[in-house]
Amino acid sequence: MSPTTYVLVPGFWLGAQVWQPVADALREQGHVVHAVDLTGMGERAHLATPGTDLTTHVDDVVRQLEEQDLHDVVLVGHSYGALVTTSAADRVPDRVARLVYVDTGPLPDGTAQADFDGPDARAANERTVMTDGEGWRLPPPPWAALAADVPEVDDAAVAALVAGSQPQPWRTATEPVALTGAWERLPRTGVLCSFGVEQVQEMARHVPLFAHMVDGDWTYVELPTWHWPMVSRPAQLAEVLGAAGR
Repeated sequence: MSPTTYVLVPGFWLGAQVWQPVADALREQGHVVHAVDLTGMGERAHLATPGTDLTTHVDDVVRQLEEQDLHDVVLVGHSYGALVTTSAADRVPDRVARLVYVDTGPLPDGTAQADFDGPDARAANERTVMTDGEGWRLPPPPWAALAADVPEVDDAAVAALVAGSQPQPWRTATEPVALTGAWERLPRTGVLCSFGVEQVQEMARHVPLFAHMVDGDWTYVELPTWHWPMVSRPAQLAEVLGAAGR
């Protein structure tokens, strides 16, 4: 069996390093793995500016696919990374074999990450950006508090999250996705961690932001854990991704 090429895109605050256990496990299976540091994140934190936005991050992924001449890629996005991967696939669909959404999904054209949690949460985040983020960055969350009830996440994992986090340029959250629909012909896998298939299907009936989670060629895998399964259940996530690439 020929190896599959994976491109792994992290969500808010994190860089490529968060994928390392998953990437290592996929490489042990014989696959080729590229984990992406988006502009302003991870080892590219020094490149963050007030102008860093969603388009910047989509450009990062498209450039990786084109400059390394990658084809038949399994393009994996976690959380906010789904906006990046969907938009990149929309621009270069012929390079992508499958989209995988890790505890996330594609948002409809014209919506932004900041729209997802509703107006109250957006307003609260905007206040935090102004008071604690120099007017343009959203500070990382309190990782220890988030992980307090997650037995699979120990103190070392929390310390790694703290060390690997950067404030998120807020324009990445407020710039809406701009999609042509070219991505919609691609098969998709949804890895559901903090919600299940029945919840997705129910929400899609009533919440427009979930519409793309049921439209199209979907396969769902439930991996119950917290929102960052690459930290809490990396071996199992690697197994799921390995299966998605076959």
